[in-house]
Amino acid sequence: MDALEITCDESGYEGEKLIGTTTDVFAHAGVRLGAEAARACLTELRDRIRSPATQYKATHLLREKHRPVLVWLLGPSSPLFRRAHVYLIDKVYYVLGKLTDVLVADPAGAGLSGDGPARRLSAELFAGRPGHDYLVAANNLLRGKDRHDVQGPVETFYRLAGELGGRSRAEAFRVRLRDDPALSVLDPLIPAVVRAVGRWGADGTPVSILHDRQTTLPEERVARIRRLLAAPLRLEGLRLAAAEDEPRIQLADILAGTVRKIAQDQLHGAGDTELVTLIRPYLDPYSIWGDRRSWALLSARA
Repeated sequence: MDALEITCDESGYEGEKLIGTTTDVFAHAGVRLGAEAARACLTELRDRIRSPATQYKATHLLREKHRPVLVWLLGPSSPLFRRAHVYLIDKVYYVLGKLTDVLVADPAGAGLSGDGPARRLSAELFAGRPGHDYLVAANNLLRGKDRHDVQGPVETFYRLAGELGGRSRAEAFRVRLRDDPALSVLDPLIPAVVRAVGRWGADGTPVSILHDRQTTLPEERVARIRRLLAAPLRLEGLRLAAAEDEPRIQLADILAGTVRKIAQDQLHGAGDTELVTLIRPYLDPYSIWGDRRSWALLSARA
């Protein structure tokens, strides 16, 4: 069976740094479109926007004067309609879920799935969303940065966490980070790629991914992603390309950026009803999202 090629790009990505960034939402778009169709779509965007920019980005379409172009691109007459999906991650909720995985669930499997089995316990451990310093410390505890420092991130986190249990598990996790250079529990690209395969290959069709260049997708990490996939899901291959040379990646980048901004505005209580309605067909129902109010509006499940 021939593989189905899906082209992917992201928005709001800073590796494992999820707290203290300029965005609260990570978005990963997958586009099932041929190169010629993608090139024609970009030509249409250029004819409508008429910007001299050599490469269009989401920021072009998010300008109020170009709103009709954005409505067209997301709407039912767009080449992307029913041929693309966007997987969202609410960064704060993601960090708290991974923290719960490490402190409560089996540390050997923590963070290796998109939405760990201990996530339902997060609401019991954390009432609401903790303060910024706490979240930064939790992020640093779980990051691979400075992975040779086993005790420092643990000490910093527990000074803020007080009587929260699981310290021995946190220390054991830091040892795992030190000993396994390829291990990442926080990189949102891992669950995003897993979900892209699940979205397009649920019937057993092998999926091949063409992705914008990323230093965080070396072969050993791709091999780990393959091991996460349960039958019948199959990742046939993952290759990287420069966005400037690949119109499909440019479209995936635009889609990820526009949907991320619209969803993030909704998370912050400033949603745009028309645009939220337009992105619903693209949203992956398995997105990792903690705020029930905004997700009910984004997914139209009140």
